[in-house]
Amino acid sequence: MTIKSLLLGSAAALAVVSGAQAADAIVAAEPEPVEYVRVCDAYGTGYFYIPGTETCLKIQGYIRFQTDFSFGDVADNGGGEDWSARTRGQVAFTAKSDTEYGPLTGVIVYQANFRPNGEANSQSNQNDTVIDEAYIDIAGFRVGKFVNWWDADFSGETESINNNTNFNAIRYQYDSGDFYAGVAVEELTEFVNVAGDDHGGNNIGIDAAVGGKFGAISWELLAGYDIDRANGAVRGIIYADIGPGTFGLAGVWSSGPSDYYANGEWAIAAQYAVKATEKFTITPAVQYTDNTVSAAGDWETGHEWRAGVTLDYEIVENLTTKVTVNYIKDDFGDAGGDEDGVTGFFRLQRSF
Repeated sequence: MTIKSLLLGSAAALAVVSGAQAADAIVAAEPEPVEYVRVCDAYGTGYFYIPGTETCLKIQGYIRFQTDFSFGDVADNGGGEDWSARTRGQVAFTAKSDTEYGPLTGVIVYQANFRPNGEANSQSNQNDTVIDEAYIDIAGFRVGKFVNWWDADFSGETESINNNTNFNAIRYQYDSGDFYAGVAVEELTEFVNVAGDDHGGNNIGIDAAVGGKFGAISWELLAGYDIDRANGAVRGIIYADIGPGTFGLAGVWSSGPSDYYANGEWAIAAQYAVKATEKFTITPAVQYTDNTVSAAGDWETGHEWRAGVTLDYEIVENLTTKVTVNYIKDDFGDAGGDEDGVTGFFRLQRSF
């Protein structure tokens, strides 16, 4: 056998073997296409589509460090000291999708607070992690735990024109942009600053609001009725752009202490927010409250003056600071005695 014949025979054998192996070869499957996050601009900035769905999600929140201080007779920040620091972290998830009834919205807001000298689960100085809000909203109807209309008070930090503002509730609100009106049924709490108040949970409140804007003026009128305590409150606020700032005027009347208002029989407050620069706002404010002392669910006597100034400054984008200093003078009238002092806080907040 010649060398040439041997080589040709070997090549033929290899070809046969290779052909047989090729017939049994495993072909790798094509990888599944990756669905990248898509921007959803139908509901404003910050939303993106949850992969594989038509639901848009927005994540936002803030980290806040705050130091409260007080001097004089009113030097008590809930823990008895004249200064106290606190830290808060909050994150909010907002999900939206289109339906035949309009946008379907779901919101969850988690909030964690740390104040070393504060009481856990207290109404004013929490030292725990809570669900601040969690609600469903569609076609003007909202159900869940959320802040009500009373929470929208002045931009400054001097006035006292609300009480508790966060409840389990069912509400309906009509909103055309320049006009809105709504009504809510709310499960109230025992958070009323009245000695001897023995009204606990499972209390019902009826809350209503109407408001709007025209030109440089916006306004709102609220009414809340605490059924178990048989007391109600009415509040009106008006804002007007005047000169270099915005003037705000508010008035409150209440028949007695309730979850909606527990600071006095009636009060009037005013502020003027001056935008000194694009980043710096100065807001002086003043308030007078009459009949601040209560007994047996009724207003008795006393009055209070509050005056102060709030400074807001944007250090850089999403990093702001707020400083407020207030003078408070309480006269307890027939109950005897009076007190005064200075309160305030310094706040640094990073939003995202």
